[in-house]
Amino acid sequence: MTLKRTLALCLICLGSTAAADCATDAEIDAYVADYTENTPAKALVADGSMEDALCTQAKLITALTPRMGPVVGYKAGLTSKPAQDRFGVNEPVRGVLFRDMLLQDGAEVPANWGARPLFEADLLLVVGSAAINEAKTSEDAMAHISAIRPFIELPDLALAEGEPISGVTLTAIAVAPKLGVMGAEIPVSDPAAMHAALGSMTVTLSATDGEVLAQVPGTAVLGHPVNAVIWLMSKGITLQPGDLVSVGSFGPLVPPAKGKGGASAQYTGLPGDPTVSVTFK
Repeated sequence: MTLKRTLALCLICLGSTAAADCATDAEIDAYVADYTENTPAKALVADGSMEDALCTQAKLITALTPRMGPVVGYKAGLTSKPAQDRFGVNEPVRGVLFRDMLLQDGAEVPANWGARPLFEADLLLVVGSAAINEAKTSEDAMAHISAIRPFIELPDLALAEGEPISGVTLTAIAVAPKLGVMGAEIPVSDPAAMHAALGSMTVTLSATDGEVLAQVPGTAVLGHPVNAVIWLMSKGITLQPGDLVSVGSFGPLVPPAKGKGGASAQYTGLPGDPTVSVTFK
């Protein structure tokens, strides 16, 4: 992570609340140790505010970077109604993507990749121009997205049984990044056509035996997947060329046992009806 990016992330997370009650250094160190060992962890700032959570997130990002590599993008979490209903929130939450969490299509990962592992059908947007920061609508933003990538995210809710899982505690842990498997880039040559395709596509998440685990329209994510970019920017995120944006889950999060050894996601309606898959070892 560059110094410029580090400072920007800290400013975003701290916002205007210099008195935010961050987790202590000792609490951050304990969480990182549990995270690294896939051990259920204690919630950070469980009784805190969203400002406390964002302050804590900034400290946690700094602590995780030596293990996870630099921040290469952002994630909007809980962007579908099932996910919001599950965690009792009425808007998304925001976190980051680390370089070393991202794997290529067909990757094998341990079935116990986290203390509380889950998987979900997601999608990555690749920022093509800093002009995206001036966008007010998803159509405007689409003109500054250079490519899209199928994506199965493999988050780790990480928190021990009985610990509160809320918008605050999820934000404090950067929305549970751990692993993710990326499909091939699909270049955006016609932004208007791609915008229409993203809104009308159907995303199907399947187990290795073909059982359909979730099947939802593109509109399941905030009415249109690119609205995740608009939402993140509304929260103070400034995007740079090459940044990745994880738009969030299409449907519910699924425990690895239901994948029966892996999972695949297909995006029917996008060019070539692309897929991405992962195997659980």
